[in-house]
Amino acid sequence: MADAPLLDVRDLAVSFRLDRSTVEAVRGVSFDLSRGETLGLVGESGCGKSVTARSIMQLLPNTARLGRESRISFAGARLDGMADRDLQRLRGNRMGMIFQEPMTSLNPLYRIGSQIAESLRLHRGLGRGPARERARALLEEVRIPEAAARLDQYPHQLSGGQRQRVMIAMAIANEPDLLIADEPTTALDVTVQAEILSLLKGLQQRYGMAILLITHDLGVVRRVCDRVAVMRHGALVECGTTAALFAAPTHPYTRALIAAEPRGRPAPVPADARPILQARNVSVVFRLHWGGLLRRRSMLLRAVDGVSLSLMQGQTLGVVGESGSGKSTLGRALLRLEKLDGGQVTFDGQRIETFNRQQMRPLRPRMQVVFQDPFASLNPRLSVRHILAEGLVVNRIGANAAEREARMRAALADVGLSVGALNRFPHEFSGGQRQRIAIARALVLQPEFVLLDEPTSALDLSVQAQIIDLLRGLQARLGLSYLFISHDLKVVRALCHDVVIMKDGRVVEQGPCEQVLTQPREDYTRRLVDAALAGDERHTQ
Repeated sequence: MADAPLLDVRDLAVSFRLDRSTVEAVRGVSFDLSRGETLGLVGESGCGKSVTARSIMQLLPNTARLGRESRISFAGARLDGMADRDLQRLRGNRMGMIFQEPMTSLNPLYRIGSQIAESLRLHRGLGRGPARERARALLEEVRIPEAAARLDQYPHQLSGGQRQRVMIAMAIANEPDLLIADEPTTALDVTVQAEILSLLKGLQQRYGMAILLITHDLGVVRRVCDRVAVMRHGALVECGTTAALFAAPTHPYTRALIAAEPRGRPAPVPADARPILQARNVSVVFRLHWGGLLRRRSMLLRAVDGVSLSLMQGQTLGVVGESGSGKSTLGRALLRLEKLDGGQVTFDGQRIETFNRQQMRPLRPRMQVVFQDPFASLNPRLSVRHILAEGLVVNRIGANAAEREARMRAALADVGLSVGALNRFPHEFSGGQRQRIAIARALVLQPEFVLLDEPTSALDLSVQAQIIDLLRGLQARLGLSYLFISHDLKVVRALCHDVVIMKDGRVVEQGPCEQVLTQPREDYTRRLVDAALAGDERHTQ
């Protein structure tokens, strides 16, 4: 039939055999996808989105089992049970897939050109020369500058956005009928994300592809999808057109997911607040080296170039910019974890830019940091008790073990965790709970200033909203001052009083958060705002 769906999934069930048990990852999922249509598959981590995508491509591990009633049809042919040889003719040819993290999907040992050409030579029988020329044309099509030169580079020599564009080039090399994009923009800056989404839409119109877009970012779904399917605990709970689903969601989980987008504004800064941290013309310079022994070359990179800012007691100052803008380097420099090459840093009225490690030690408990990925920043071999106690012991805080125990229990209570968490290990907690432990580790020292370096970017929307509410509550109760580093303007808007916009190590705009986000003066800020908040009616209010 001419109007039959390109992809038809019926009663999909996937289970995994573990040592002594079976885990049901997907349960009775059904949906279809027509040519030229974009379907968004939405849900939080662990809901079964990626397993569903891999089931379609028949890329599940040996421990996985499809249900007896499961049927996956592509262009009228059954994929479940299809012979490997026939599947190989489809994968990379009529069906393409973009994975979430290109650095783990691209082979680090092979040049970009060779990796793109492989699919062309396999499926189209092109020779080395024609395949390389087609690879160059594909790189130009996905708007990678100096495409001919990029063919001979390795993945590590490209930026994150460029690597993702290479993955897209590989996926569309043979002009597939179906493109599955598994979180293709999660790790990218907002402007690069907008470019990638625009690129996919343009390619779809050109080739008439059907796109299955897997994401937990509702802003992305709102922008590019025709229909949305919402998953929870392995099951499909709601499906409908994008406009109808966002206007009137019927399932409680869908309503909770939409409501979980960052909302609200921070409480006003106290009128009698004093400055807690000030920076004047701060600069950090790195010397980069490359080349061999006989052709050694080097250059100076100004990671932070003359940045000035001021943070008041009880205030949250956002530092926003794309990857490489100098945000994190600035944060480390203000904490004196990075050597300054110029400028002044004043903490609570005391100049600290020339302090050595010994001089900084008494100040360390008063200035703490929470990192982006709690699983990487929490020692997996230590229990929560040892993680929280470490800072107390090192800084000789607490007269005895009982006093330190009381501090740890109070810190856990502050972040909404029970005392029972003390004897457990990081891997026994969810992502949101691990981030609460990282915050508790900072709070146990009773700091006045906390550097928050992308603390919510790796979290699902509902968990993200919980952490934002937690940080706002702690600030109101304890009078904390936050320097909040992020590229997510929705979170910045919900948490920050003022914002600093950085580009190439410099401040391009700063001021009250609401003013900067609703009435940006600089073109760069305007591009950031448009990319992050496009389609969000609240950013114009």
